[in-house]
Amino acid sequence: MKAIQQEIAAIYSSGQVENMLKSIRDLIEKYQNKTIHVNRFELSEKDVVLITYGDQVYNKGETKLATLNKLLKEQLSNEISIVHILPFYPSSSDDGFSVINYYKVDPAMGSWKDIESLSKDFILLFDAVINHNSSQSGWFKKYLENDSDYKDYYIELTNNEGFEDVVRPRTSPLSHTFESHNGSKTVWTTFSHDQVDLNYSNPHVFIQVLDILLFYISEGARIIRLDAVGFMWKEKDTNCLHLPKTHQLIKLMRKVIEKVDDSVLLLTETNVPHEENISYFGQGNEADMVYNFTLPPLLAYSLLSQDASKLTTWAQSLEVPYKKVCFFNFLASHDGIGVRPVVDILNENELTILIKTAEVNGGKVSYKSNPNGTKTPYEINCNYLSLLRGEENNLELGIKRTILAHAVLLAMPGLPAIYFHSIFGSENDIEGMKTSGINRRINRQKSNYDELVASINQSNSTRNRVLSAIKKLLQVRSTEKAFNPYAPFLIRESVNGVFNITRLDREGKEKLCTYFNFTLTEKHVVLDKRITCIDLLKSETFTGKIKLKPLEFKWLKITD
Repeated sequence: MKAIQQEIAAIYSSGQVENMLKSIRDLIEKYQNKTIHVNRFELSEKDVVLITYGDQVYNKGETKLATLNKLLKEQLSNEISIVHILPFYPSSSDDGFSVINYYKVDPAMGSWKDIESLSKDFILLFDAVINHNSSQSGWFKKYLENDSDYKDYYIELTNNEGFEDVVRPRTSPLSHTFESHNGSKTVWTTFSHDQVDLNYSNPHVFIQVLDILLFYISEGARIIRLDAVGFMWKEKDTNCLHLPKTHQLIKLMRKVIEKVDDSVLLLTETNVPHEENISYFGQGNEADMVYNFTLPPLLAYSLLSQDASKLTTWAQSLEVPYKKVCFFNFLASHDGIGVRPVVDILNENELTILIKTAEVNGGKVSYKSNPNGTKTPYEINCNYLSLLRGEENNLELGIKRTILAHAVLLAMPGLPAIYFHSIFGSENDIEGMKTSGINRRINRQKSNYDELVASINQSNSTRNRVLSAIKKLLQVRSTEKAFNPYAPFLIRESVNGVFNITRLDREGKEKLCTYFNFTLTEKHVVLDKRITCIDLLKSETFTGKIKLKPLEFKWLKITD
C-alpha cells in the first residue's frame, strides 16, 4: 500500500491522504473476493475486438443484449474474442455517454445476467465514462439539492477568467447554468449541457469512481476503457488537457486495480495528436493500451489519394516504449473520424480531400471551438465504407478499399478493433442522421436481427462480401504468432503507392511481409531472391517478385 499512498500524496493534500488510503483499503477488501470467478487472460494474435452498442440488434421476444450475443456467436464466434460494449448503463443523451446510473444495465437493453452470458463466450471491454455524467443522474440531483455528501462533486464557474485557453472538443459553451435549492449554479460542461464534469479535486469523487471501476471488474470486465480522460483535471491558467494530475490519477487507478486483479487492462481514449496520445503509456505505469487515433483518417486519405508516403512516414515513427503495452488500432467507431490527430501530417488541401469526399457521399463535418474564437474541423461523420467510395461515389471501390483497409488494420502492431458496422458492411444511415439531427447517428444505425441476417446471407451482397472477406483475414491472422499485439514490426519505405508492414514473432523466428497496393493500377514488388514466401491468403509461393493488382494485398510468410 506504500506505493498507493505515494500516488495519493502526489495528487491530494497531506490532510486527505490518510482518509483516502483507508477508503481504498476498504474498496480493495470489498472487491478482492468478488473477482475470483473471472478468468485471467493475456493478449495474443488470436485476439480481436468488436466495438458495438448493447442494443445494436433487436429481435422480438429477446433482450437486445441477448440478441447481440446470439448474432455474434452465430457469425463471429471463431473470429472475435473481445467485445467492447459501448455504454450500456441508463443514460439521458449521447447514445449512452451521459450516464445516469453507473451500476445498472439499461433495462431497454437487458440486465446484468445478459452481460454475464456474454462474458461466458467473449472477453468483455467496458466503458468507464468518468470525466462527466448526466445532469439527470442521482449524483447531480443531490448536488443541486445541496446534499452535503455531494458538495463539490462538480466544478462551479463564476466566470471564465483563467480558463481562456481551455482546449474544446465542441462548439457548445464551456459551462451551463442549473437551478438548485440555493439559487442558480454554473457548472463545467466539456461536452454538452447534459454532460456535467466531475470534480476530481474532491477526493470523495475519486473514491466513488474507483468503486465503479472495481464494480465493473467484478461484473466481468477484463479491459476498461477510460473515456475522455485527457480532460479529467482542471486548473486555472492552463489548457486543462493532459495535465500532470490527470496522469497521476490514472497511475493511482492502475495501482489500485492491480491489487484486485493485475490481469485487467486499462485503455485510455484521447482523440488527440499521436505524441499527446502515447503520453498515456506514462513510464509503463499508466495505460496498457492507447488508441491509435491517427490511423483512421490517415489510412483513408492514403487510399483516396493513392499515395502511401505520409502513412509510411508516420508509421515508421511508431514506437512501443515499454513491454506489455501496445496500440489499440481501429478504423471506425461510434464516433466520427477524428481529424485533429492529422493536423500536423496533412495540409489543408489534403484534409479537404477527406472532407469533400465525405460530403459527396452524404457525410458531415463536426467542428470545435478554439481559444481565439475560430472554429476548425474536429471530426468527419461518415461510415468508413461510404467514405472509401471516393469522390466517384463508387460502391465497388468502397468495398475493395474497405477490405484492404482492414487487412492493413490487422497487420498493424497492436490490438485490432473492428466496429460493428464495418465488419457487417453497413453504409451511411442518412435518414437516421436527419431524423435525429445528430451527425454521429450516420454510423450508429440499429438493425433488425432477421433483416440483418437475411442481408448477410444474400449471395454477393455488400454485407456478405465484406463480412466474408474480413472473417477470412481474421482466421488467418489468428494462426500467426508474428501478429501478436506485442510482437516486433518494421515499416519499410513505400514505393509507388505500395505500403509495407513487416512483422516478426516475439522470438524473432517467424517473419511476415505484408504488401498493400493503394492505387488503381497494377504494381510489382521485388523480393529478396534468396527467400521463398507463401501467400497466407491464397497458399501461393513466390520468389523474386510479386504482382499486385489494383487495391490488392498479400500477407507473405517467409519459409526459408
